Amino acid sequence: MQQKAVSFISEQEYLDFEKDSETKNEYFDGEIFAMAGASRKHNLIVVNIIASLGYQLKNKPCRVYPSDMRLKIEKTGLYTYPDVMVVCGEEKFGDEKQDTLLNPDIIIEVLSDSTEKYDRGTKFKNYRQIESLKEYVMIAQNAKSMERYFRDEKGQWVLTETDDNNPFIDLKISGCRLEIDEVYDKA
Repeated sequence: MQQKAVSFISEQEYLDFEKDSETKNEYFDGEIFAMAGASRKHNLIVVNIIASLGYQLKNKPCRVYPSDMRLKIEKTGLYTYPDVMVVCGEEKFGDEKQDTLLNPDIIIEVLSDSTEKYDRGTKFKNYRQIESLKEYVMIAQNAKSMERYFRDEKGQWVLTETDDNNPFIDLKISGCRLEIDEVYDKA
């Protein structure tokens, strides 16, 4: 049986395709990958995070973006849609449309069964190539658990996580705190 050859898709072809697409798609190395839809629980957790951060950042020079803001990782060429991104200070965009962010300070992903391995592995490897990124938070969808990776002054990624004695994560860059009970409220 003969396999059909896959055509290389240019970055511009991807961006043109994405304008008219009814679904979100990642782009990497000439290929387009459809992103899975989010569950009710996933969406509730994301809404709780955005509401909490939005309130805490009200009078600070930081902005919170939901998953409709695309991210381009310039060093690797990956285009993706993180669940939540925070930028403190000047934002940098891929073009004048301002629909592709280049410099998040914080990225938050809600882990699902279908994305957890990717979010922890390949995606985090790509995220570490973003010079502006200082914090990466992974939040479990099916258990009350949050992990925060922080880039220290030596450039090493340091893990802190929630437990019974520490039911919160402090985001140093933005001065915000994510409380586990707030993140999982009604989820």
